[in-house]
Amino acid sequence: MTETKKTAAAAKATTKAAPAKKAVAKTSERVKLNNATYATGKRKDSVARVYLVPGKGNIFVNDIPVNEYFRRPVLQMIIAQPFNVTKREGAYDIHALVAGGGLSGQAGAVKHGISKALEKIEPELRAALKSAGFLTRDSRVVERKHFGHHKARRSTQFSKR
Repeated sequence: MTETKKTAAAAKATTKAAPAKKAVAKTSERVKLNNATYATGKRKDSVARVYLVPGKGNIFVNDIPVNEYFRRPVLQMIIAQPFNVTKREGAYDIHALVAGGGLSGQAGAVKHGISKALEKIEPELRAALKSAGFLTRDSRVVERKHFGHHKARRSTQFSKR
């Protein structure tokens, strides 16, 4: 019995522990908010607080560079869409704090927040952002489960006999 305890302890010692997540400091401590523009974006269950600062085009989501936080190129493309439509690539730095939902919803929330912040900074961009549909909140959410059903729409299987 003592040998099995020793091998179990040795196995635990050799496995790598998950890296501890660093505590996210308040945005006012991280970012110089002297000339930052704030906007809130939402999509599904995700809420993004976006700070837009004139800069070189760096994008940080929860203090992580965007290409590390959103590894799929499609999600990175979604976040860059407001800049592509308004021809403002590399003009602003983004600091976003996102909570709730999954990665797709979070990317949509950040896109919505960036669009609203761009419109606040430069009101003449409103027409381009509005025609692209970036200022409208996507109100589609998951339908609730109904009584007597397995899921929202899925019913019980019909049995003739």
